[in-house]
Order: sequence, then C-alpha cells, then structure tokens
Amino acid sequence: MSGGEKERILLARALAQQVELLILDEPTNHLDIKYKIQILNLVKSLGITVVVALHDLNLAAAYCDKLYVMNKGCVVADGRPKDVLTQELIKKVYQVDCKIHFDEGHMHIIFKTI
Repeated sequence: MSGGEKERILLARALAQQVELLILDEPTNHLDIKYKIQILNLVKSLGITVVVALHDLNLAAAYCDKLYVMNKGCVVADGRPKDVLTQELIKKVYQVDCKIHFDEGHMHIIFKTI
C-alpha cells in the first residue's frame, strides 16, 4: 500500500467517527495533485473545524481560512492567507524569492528558481 493510500485510509477512519474537530498533519503528503485536491475539497466541505499542517503554501492559500506561519517553533504571522503570505514573509521564513499573483480571487505563489 502506498503512502498516499495510507493517508486516505486514516482520513476515512477519522471521518467515520463523525468528529467535530479534525487535526491533520500533512494529509496530502505522498499524494498526486488530483488526490491532494480531492482530499482538501472533502475536508473543506465537512463544515467542521479543521486544524491542518501544510507545507504547500499554494494549497494552504487555496483551502485555509486562517493561517499560522511558524518559524523555528514560533508563530511569526497569522491571519487570512492573502494578508499573511507576502513576498517579504516568504523570503524571511523560507529564504526563497517569489511573486504573488491573484487570478479571479485566487492567490498563486510562484517561486523563483535559479
């Protein structure tokens, strides 16, 4: 069984319990983009409080209502994705340059490569 299949099984087990709060640690890890979107659409549609750790900033911007950005174990910023994920913060925390674009209200972070 692949890591992605294991992730989906763990999520299904949690949902079967009809929880009011769901805490997920990298639920999209090891998944192809189709399944990442599928999982996050499902989680978003549940209508419950979900606390999720995501390292993919574009997915966090697309699916999260509120973000907490951590650096070295400390929260360095929090708020709505469009307010928190700035070029300056991404440079400071992740040491990478990026451009941020908005298309039809959707935020897209494009990372500069060498």
